Amino acid sequence: MGRGAYGLARVAVVVRAPAGWLWWPGLLAAGIGVLVPGLTGRTIGLLAGAVLAVGAALVVYAARRGRYAELAGGASRAGKAVILQDRSVTLRTWRRAHRWWLLLAFLAAVGSSFVLPAADGLLMAGAALGLWGKALWLGRWERKHEALLWVRTESAGRGGAAGKDVSAYVLTGTAAGDARPGGARAGHVRAGGARAGSARSGR
Repeated sequence: MGRGAYGLARVAVVVRAPAGWLWWPGLLAAGIGVLVPGLTGRTIGLLAGAVLAVGAALVVYAARRGRYAELAGGASRAGKAVILQDRSVTLRTWRRAHRWWLLLAFLAAVGSSFVLPAADGLLMAGAALGLWGKALWLGRWERKHEALLWVRTESAGRGGAAGKDVSAYVLTGTAAGDARPGGARAGHVRAGGARAGSARSGR
């Protein structure tokens, strides 16, 4: 980066980064769990898993929403000396930092099926739904305000997009970056990072 420059990651992308890595392994663990009778039986395991999935989705969706809203409300416009991190880079960085935790969570979900079949796998899937829901909520904010929310990469990397190390969000126009409001993949993806100053029309 140039002198005084710093990297920014999309808030919504940081939020939804874990979702896919919880959803598919969670469903796989639940599917494996259905094949295991378990101590409680499949029916009880599936019912318990459904309750856990709904509970996890609601808790994850609601967690820290006040903090997100506060940071979004106080966000300032991005300067010219920032680097906008691509969506794929944000996802890859998160995956590398958490791959062993994801593997342990998957193995634990499969192992728990010998007691309560499929329950923990459905719990993981429910958490993923909550994250996707929160990303969509952020997307509605971005569309309403016609701006995209960004967070400094080093702050988000230490505790997430609303962690204690995050002191402020930064705003750009909707043409900046390579992801739509809410963090979903855009139809046209640029290769490599881009300086915010090179996308003035989007701010």
